[in-house]
Amino acid sequence: MDSVTEIFLKLLFLLAAHNWHKAIAENKYNCDDQLISALSQSSFSSSSELSSSHSPGFARLNRREGAGGWSPLVSNKYQWLQVDLGERTEITAVATQGGYGSSDWVTSYLLMFSDTGRNWKQYRQEESIWAISGNTNADSVVYYKLQNSIKARFLRFVPLDWNPNGRIGMRVEVYGCTYRSEVVGFDGKSYLIYTFNQKLMSALKDVISLKFKTMQSDGILLHREGRNGDHITLELIKGKLSLLITLGDTETHSSNAHINITLGSLLDDQHWHSVLIECFKNQVNFTVDKHTHHFHAKGEFSYLDLDYEISFGGIPVLGKSGILSHRNFHGCFENIYYNGVNIIDLARRHKSQIYFVGNVSFSCLEPQVIPVTFLSASSYLALPGISRQDEVHISFQFRTWNKEGLLLSNNLPQASGGFFLYLSNGKVKISLHKPGKTLSDITAGAMLNNGQWHSVSFSAKRNHINIVVDNTVTMSSHASIPLEIFSGDALYFGGCPSSGNISECNTLYGGFQGCMRLISIDNKAVDIISVQQNVSGNFSDIQIDLCGIIDRCSPNYCEHGGECSQSWNSFYCNCAYSGYRGATCHIPIYEQSCEAYKHRGNTSGFYNIDSDGSGPLEPFLVYCNMTDTTWTIMQHNNTNLTRVKSATRENPHTVFFKYSASLDQLQATINQAEYCEQELAYHCKKSRLSDKPDGMPLSWWIGRTNETQTYWGGSFPAVGKCACGFEGTCIDSQHYCNCDADRDEWTNDTGFLSYKEHLPVTEIVITDTDRPNSEAAYKLGPLLCRGDRTFWNSASFNTETSYLHFPTFHGELSADVSFFFKTTASSGVFLENLGIQDFIRIELSSPSEVIFSFDVGNGPSEVSVQSLTSLNDNQWHYVKAERNIKEASLQVDQLPQRSHTAPPDGHIRLQLNSQLFVGGTASRQKGFLGCIRSLKLNGMALDLEERAKITPGVEPGCPGHCSSYGNLCHNGGKCKEKYNGFSCDCTFSAYVGPFCKKEVSAYFGTGTSVTYNFQEYYTLAKNSSSHASSFYADMTLSSEAITFAFRTTQTPSLLLYVSSFYKEYLSIILIRNGSLQIRYKLDSHEDPDVFGINTKNMADGQLQHMKINREEEMLFVEVNQNERMKFILTSGTEFNAIKSLTLGKIFENSDVDEETMKANSQGFIGCLSSVQFNHIAPLKAALYHSSSAPVIVKGHFTESNCGTLTGADSTSSETTHSFADHSGPIGEGEPLANAIRSDSAIIGGVIAVVIFILLCITAIGIRIYKKKGVYSKNETKGSENEESTESALKSELSMQNTTSENQKEYF
Repeated sequence: MDSVTEIFLKLLFLLAAHNWHKAIAENKYNCDDQLISALSQSSFSSSSELSSSHSPGFARLNRREGAGGWSPLVSNKYQWLQVDLGERTEITAVATQGGYGSSDWVTSYLLMFSDTGRNWKQYRQEESIWAISGNTNADSVVYYKLQNSIKARFLRFVPLDWNPNGRIGMRVEVYGCTYRSEVVGFDGKSYLIYTFNQKLMSALKDVISLKFKTMQSDGILLHREGRNGDHITLELIKGKLSLLITLGDTETHSSNAHINITLGSLLDDQHWHSVLIECFKNQVNFTVDKHTHHFHAKGEFSYLDLDYEISFGGIPVLGKSGILSHRNFHGCFENIYYNGVNIIDLARRHKSQIYFVGNVSFSCLEPQVIPVTFLSASSYLALPGISRQDEVHISFQFRTWNKEGLLLSNNLPQASGGFFLYLSNGKVKISLHKPGKTLSDITAGAMLNNGQWHSVSFSAKRNHINIVVDNTVTMSSHASIPLEIFSGDALYFGGCPSSGNISECNTLYGGFQGCMRLISIDNKAVDIISVQQNVSGNFSDIQIDLCGIIDRCSPNYCEHGGECSQSWNSFYCNCAYSGYRGATCHIPIYEQSCEAYKHRGNTSGFYNIDSDGSGPLEPFLVYCNMTDTTWTIMQHNNTNLTRVKSATRENPHTVFFKYSASLDQLQATINQAEYCEQELAYHCKKSRLSDKPDGMPLSWWIGRTNETQTYWGGSFPAVGKCACGFEGTCIDSQHYCNCDADRDEWTNDTGFLSYKEHLPVTEIVITDTDRPNSEAAYKLGPLLCRGDRTFWNSASFNTETSYLHFPTFHGELSADVSFFFKTTASSGVFLENLGIQDFIRIELSSPSEVIFSFDVGNGPSEVSVQSLTSLNDNQWHYVKAERNIKEASLQVDQLPQRSHTAPPDGHIRLQLNSQLFVGGTASRQKGFLGCIRSLKLNGMALDLEERAKITPGVEPGCPGHCSSYGNLCHNGGKCKEKYNGFSCDCTFSAYVGPFCKKEVSAYFGTGTSVTYNFQEYYTLAKNSSSHASSFYADMTLSSEAITFAFRTTQTPSLLLYVSSFYKEYLSIILIRNGSLQIRYKLDSHEDPDVFGINTKNMADGQLQHMKINREEEMLFVEVNQNERMKFILTSGTEFNAIKSLTLGKIFENSDVDEETMKANSQGFIGCLSSVQFNHIAPLKAALYHSSSAPVIVKGHFTESNCGTLTGADSTSSETTHSFADHSGPIGEGEPLANAIRSDSAIIGGVIAVVIFILLCITAIGIRIYKKKGVYSKNETKGSENEESTESALKSELSMQNTTSENQKEYF
């Protein structure tokens, strides 16, 4: 099907779906008729009336009859005004007034609706707002447009607040229009089957819509199946709707060929709920009420084979799929439409397409069940007690989210004790008490706080107690004391009343929050309406005739797979193992790039990165190579050199590459990087890449755009050449690729692919290896990406009136903003975005305070962080602000995070509509002066530099990074500014690496000597004569700073020796007992000063750190970071005419003392590391600059990692953090190599991870290899992957000398 036809069919489908929705909704537009004006007096009722002239019949808008409105006898929150519209009606708006000419008006109220005048439901704004704003005077009309229309016959206005100087007074109007519907009822044993004409049905679409209401938590709503067991089922399971689409034949399809989507919650509340299922090809949209789940099914589901009939209310017993019979639906359907066909209308007219099983009625029977809602811990319902003294039987049902709460207690005189039925950790417990004695608690049930209805039956007769939970006898016990219940005692449900601060019953268990119904005492149902009318019993803080429970976890506001749990008032997110933290698991605990890890001071290793921050993509593992340039390395499952034979166009060799991350994750990383590349090596012998006569490619590769690419490594898109063709170096000038020369010898076309939009390579196809002696081999390297374009992206704001503007920030439910700033100004606005009422703003309010302020409709709120030091110090500071439906938080640098809790039932959506202003405000006041860098909104970076290029008063970039990051340059490294960051210059450091932290170490064998000649250094530096007398004066030292580390087991040993033209010297040696001596001879006519360090035997094979500083006659020595020792020289203070520095054995003729001679006879065997003499690093010069530095090396001398610390010492070598998934402040998730700290953990950890990854890759590769028949019908029969392939091919290539492998080590 071509794309034009497909687009047309999609539009046709959408148009048809729109028409069906319109048919379902009926009269969506112009539905604003006044509904009350034509009603009779009898259509109005109320909880009470102040007088006959204040009766509810006078509550019509703008009318003055009677007292000019309705007022109840008593003004409290249990009063209500009810309107009977006569039939189910669509209601779109309401309006209110106070009592005419009075001081009586309502300032806020609840709106409730019902089909029957029983079992009411509260109207909600957004997801959680109950109250509607009312009047501020008696006569003004306040009109409220419902966000979503409601369909009901009865409406109730429940006043919440009123004029404190008056009483409740109301006049009302309701707006809407007639609502027509078709209804069908099922009794739990019936269903109907609709058989449709297959000629009229289109295979392109399927749309099913309906409404349902029920009190049962389980039941089949619809079912359709086919001959092979394929079926679609919509089923109510524990009050939630589950849509199951299954491919039944597991031999033909994979075992997991099914979709199971669950939506909605608490749908067994006997209120109408709407369902819409849309299937277009493989796209499935499943909507329950206002919540939609979009799902794109895999290709297998296009083969769904279904019959031309569908059942509603149950599954035929003899189903073709053989699935067990499920519980049939017990309740009502309304307006069932299947692809525009009104199913209930066909059934009512007894059309032949409809087949009934069981009793189906065309009306909806409403069970007369009256629930009670306990709103708070102080709620209770008091009912008259038991008439008999020796027996009690009480039963009821309840539903709640709370694990704890008092369900039932009796009011016995203190001398008689009592019983308490309560929830504890989701279980029902009974506690019996008698003065001086306590019976052990009796426990029944489990996980009863799951929001479902649970039944409890409690009976006691004399000393026998019995409890039944959910119709299961779970406990029967004999009490050791008689149970006495006196006549006239009260029974308290849900809690108990308080007199002052003294409760009349035990309150250790806390009040119950939830719903109860079907309360029975002594096998007699309690008349709750009589309680409401104050005929019997009393109550406090409850709602009668409705269950107000809501599921705060549906929809689930816990992001990134966080697990949601809840209580009556709130929900909680468990973010463990998600890779995120925060109240809604929104904030990533991993950095977005290797560059970010590097600039926290981390070294090379395995890291989790989260390439889109708080976006939907999960973090994934990469290897970060922290050189001067940071490389991110992403591996795939096939890095071996693979040979190919016998491939043709009809039967090509096709290989797929599976990466350690998804293509979406890779794309986000590639987009963020400055540069990416991937090496593709193609070796060939009589195997062409293209056929020159017709120009058709014979081999090609496919990238993430799923497009065929015919350019090869080292070339560019649209060129259609290899690197040699682009450079003009092909072995045959008539061809653009070496392989196209078609020679009977090995050659290759190898290079790096670097066009980011096409990377990574996901597939390679080879066809031309079927001729005699024809063969090819390929090898694809890992994906390599360099840098982070967003990390240094910055702008400088030079005037207070300048700002950058961007499109509106959309963060309705979750919004996070992060950035770096530096400034010398005392205040300024970093960022602002406005709505009609809502707004978000982050500003520097004073030199030491950052404020995050916002409004989502609940009034302005702010979170502030105070710093003990000034933030306007022209250094980079980090700010991260987050706002979600539970809280708002603000983090500045590493200061303690501050947060502000959101109200539990307030507005939750941040609705903005203006442009986003950065560095200023729309009013051009309080603008920011300074730099802002790496600004990210919900993980997405804003390109400040591009916008700054075209904005007056703002410049792209921001210099001066060393003031903030210079401390990352260690061991004498100097920070150097770059346009997009900084670098560490390690020229005068004994260390190397991006932060001058990597030790330079070497192993010295027997007789090894490294001599650094100062004479040559000074000759070059000063361009003077080589005659010593011309520069002796310049080489006089009055101080030295020496640092080095060593490891040896040999004594005596000469560690370091500095000579002079005047026979002065410094020697550092180990004497025979392993103690260290420092020998200074600064006067050629006197014996040397000898300073012994007798702390321990230092030739113990452990790494020893030395730090020696001399200032004239004062000598300071520090060993292994222990306390510094102080010595005084007597031989002089000046070291004259220094000549050379030697590590290891001295070969020149030297006039030294006897101990130094003994040490020199052995030289030094072992490890020397990080040797620094003032600004000279002789070991580093010998290893890295031997050709240019004045260094002479003799003997066996090799670079080594012998100077790397191990064991407990490693904690001081690098900044390391735990790799574990945990919550905490900014900057979690460190290299795996540093996760374990033990003697062998660093090396062992890396080896273990590499082995584990290799095993995983091998397993994946084997599985993919075995599955090639699924992936491609034309898998080659000639692919050879034997272990010797790579070595054999390398041998051939080496013999021909036609190409070199140029192997790379990535790890």
